[in-house]
Amino acid sequence: MSVPGARLSNRMTAAIWTAIGLLAATSLGTLFYLGSRIDALAARMDAGFARVDARFDAMLDLMDGRFARVDAKFDRVDARFDGVDARLDALGARIDSHLDRHAS
Repeated sequence: MSVPGARLSNRMTAAIWTAIGLLAATSLGTLFYLGSRIDALAARMDAGFARVDARFDAMLDLMDGRFARVDAKFDRVDARFDGVDARLDALGARIDSHLDRHAS
């Protein structure tokens, strides 16, 4: 509700605009300050993530090497099982021929 004929003095108008200007300058300054702080934090986080990625890649390489060694061991075990299987097949054939001789 306004009062008819009420006016602000020039000093009051100047004080209000000064307060508005200070508030705007403070707000913008805080915005730019926080923006630079956030950018710095993001850069630090990116560097930290890069270090973690490098360590993780090194661990994956180490695990790949160990899996390769385990696979090589399983290949040797498979070869040994194949040899045992062949020997058992030969023994079974010998037993079959021996039983055939006695059965006839």
